[in-house]
Amino acid sequence: MTGRLDRAFHTSGGSSFTEFLASYDPTLIPSGRTLPPASVEAPHATTIVALVSADGVVMAGDRRATMGNLIANRDMEKVFVTDEYSVAGIAGTAGLAIELVRLFQVELEHYEKIEGTLMSLEGKANRLASMIRGNLAMAMRGLAVIPMFAGFDTEVGLGRIFSYDVTGGCYEERDHHCVGSGSLFARGALKKLWRPGLDRDGAIRIAVEALYDAADDDSATGGPDVSRRIWPTIATVDVDGAHFVPGDRVGDIVRAVVEARSGNPGGAR
Repeated sequence: MTGRLDRAFHTSGGSSFTEFLASYDPTLIPSGRTLPPASVEAPHATTIVALVSADGVVMAGDRRATMGNLIANRDMEKVFVTDEYSVAGIAGTAGLAIELVRLFQVELEHYEKIEGTLMSLEGKANRLASMIRGNLAMAMRGLAVIPMFAGFDTEVGLGRIFSYDVTGGCYEERDHHCVGSGSLFARGALKKLWRPGLDRDGAIRIAVEALYDAADDDSATGGPDVSRRIWPTIATVDVDGAHFVPGDRVGDIVRAVVEARSGNPGGAR
């Protein structure tokens, strides 16, 4: 009532903001909330693709969220810059996934301020894995969160991709990966189109092609919406850091892909 912060905020602690939050008030973290006995229907996010390029990594996501057979949102952002050299994309229960990624962003920023240095890329991937593991109870109730994490490893000078399962298992992927309901179809496109030594522009074009193929066969994945100018969200990470590709540039690439698929919807070469 005095307007001052609680004693907990003036006590020195570790470099993990999530652990502090869990000890201060567990209900403030996504996995600390209680659910009603009945199952909960919530918007779900799909589809995310990532691929390694010659100078880093590219991650892209469609913009549609679904709830059952309904389109819950047409322009949801599913790809997030988590720190200077990393990005994350979300699939699964949209609300929990977005909150988890935002908490992860604060976690990395808090670590950097406390330790005075960036966490290693593997450390970031493992930290996200532990946060997903904390959501296991929610996942067993049907509210699963399956993000994908990627970044530029400054120690080795390469782009790297990490995938997860609902138990928090963390796996490094080679070359490319995708998650979400459209991942089966996007994976087929990536297998056929990806090649070693891709430049950034080539990787961005392939990411758009993979999302196009996913949307062509998966109703939960949003395809190019030219009339509304809703384009995929695309981020690149390289030695210069993590950046979003401008919407105008993405729009030009999408129009080129749509034009190339005119009369050739399967994209046959």
